[in-house]
Amino acid sequence: MSTGRPSKARRVAAAAIAAGLALVVSGCGGDDGGGAADGKPPTRAAAPKTTGRGTPAADTTQAIGEMKGPDGVVVTLHSAVRDSGGFVTVSGTVTNKGTKIFNAINWRSNETGMRSRSSVSGATLVDKAGKKRYLVLRDTEGECLCTTGLSGLKPGESRPLFAQFPAPPEKVTEVDFQLPTLPPATVTISD
Repeated sequence: MSTGRPSKARRVAAAAIAAGLALVVSGCGGDDGGGAADGKPPTRAAAPKTTGRGTPAADTTQAIGEMKGPDGVVVTLHSAVRDSGGFVTVSGTVTNKGTKIFNAINWRSNETGMRSRSSVSGATLVDKAGKKRYLVLRDTEGECLCTTGLSGLKPGESRPLFAQFPAPPEKVTEVDFQLPTLPPATVTISD
């Protein structure tokens, strides 16, 4: 018998659909790009432009450092760029040259609040001269400004990676990039 009112399940489903549509519509706004009228990119404290999986585009034709790990995992670093907002972004490529599937679970930090268990949130920059260690930045929700979802890397497969850090003082141009379980790589920060 119908009472003229939708069932609880239908009301919940309708609310879920309405919420989903609201998200879709809000994501369809105009693309002003945030750039200035002079065509230069904006200077803001945001993660760099990404190319899938939250990883910024990097020039993969150059290498500024390399780290070789257990089971044939190789991290090739392509850039360490200081931006005007006071951040340094390290970009690279992780390649599985081994024979087993690789998961970056050992590269994450020990923080219990991190949702992604396969990130490079455990990466650090070390200023040896200034005796300071810089940790990967976190967003307002506590997630790292770094590559996440780095799991299931098959033998022969490569994926881009990045990590963003607070910038050391301007005079510091050389730092060690470190990932747990890998030897550090000394890199030069470019502007």
